[in-house]
Amino acid sequence: MTSEASILPQVKLGRDGPTIGAQGLGCMGMSEFYGETHEGEARATLDRALELRVTMFDTADMYGLGANESFLGPFFRAHRDRVLIATKFGYRRDVSNPNDWSLDNHPDYIRAAAERSLKRLGIETIDLYYMHRRSGEVPLEDSIGAMADLVTAGKVRHLGLSEVSAKELQAAHAIHPITALQSEWSLFTRQIEEAVVPIAAELGIAIVPYAPLGRGLLTGKLHPEALPQGDARTNFPRFARDNATANQALIAKIQSLAESRGVTAPQLALAWLHDRARVHGVTVVPIPGTRKIERLEENLSATALTLSKRELDALEPIAAAVQGAAI
Repeated sequence: MTSEASILPQVKLGRDGPTIGAQGLGCMGMSEFYGETHEGEARATLDRALELRVTMFDTADMYGLGANESFLGPFFRAHRDRVLIATKFGYRRDVSNPNDWSLDNHPDYIRAAAERSLKRLGIETIDLYYMHRRSGEVPLEDSIGAMADLVTAGKVRHLGLSEVSAKELQAAHAIHPITALQSEWSLFTRQIEEAVVPIAAELGIAIVPYAPLGRGLLTGKLHPEALPQGDARTNFPRFARDNATANQALIAKIQSLAESRGVTAPQLALAWLHDRARVHGVTVVPIPGTRKIERLEENLSATALTLSKRELDALEPIAAAVQGAAI
């Protein structure tokens, strides 16, 4: 249980962004993808996150086909001056086309998507607006230009990108300042460290790691064979039978290391990710998702944990041994 004395520390979101909690909350699973949810439980978790000084709450227009934004709207409006609202556009998926995973980065689409998100959220300004994924069909000058127009119009405060290359990040930042980059980053997924993270550090762009607990694998509590029907993870390579068996052996190593320290595997994994800020000289704000207060408190406790060199050395080879692509 997280004590009030260990309430979340604050960090600056990149060079020119606001000061926020050092760990955010991913809200996707409150509406879709990871099995059934309970709205009352999710709302209680949102309230507890705010008590513990979580600032960044992450959603997207396609989560729950728009339902996630609508669900979060009343909470955001009730605490508008205490939350940073981060949402995304890019996927055309909506209620009328639930299986349409095509991308659209055209300026007209961006403007329309922003208006839809603002309406669902019931707010006048989105704090951090991400391009969920980049479509190579549209020049960055056009898409980033349209996003910059939203800033000029007062409908967006800060711009973000997700899962772009180092070259794309650099080019976009030259068109309009990018405050944050959201990419998958965890003990199991470290590809962005090679080129993307150094560019982000150079430009003063914060990194917001999603799936920092490997979509639940790094908790040590998730058994792939027991995933419920309809859980999106049943389609991911790392959760396939043979890969899952190999990856469970790696998770056991992490659990053993955590137990020797008197912490949990998720706390160890998140503490490792927070340590990347020191290693790379970049702001790192993970957004582990949960619908449960006890998991929220457990995850936030990781911000007070400093890993030893021995522990960091033991964790270093884990990612190279993971079996299966992330998604």
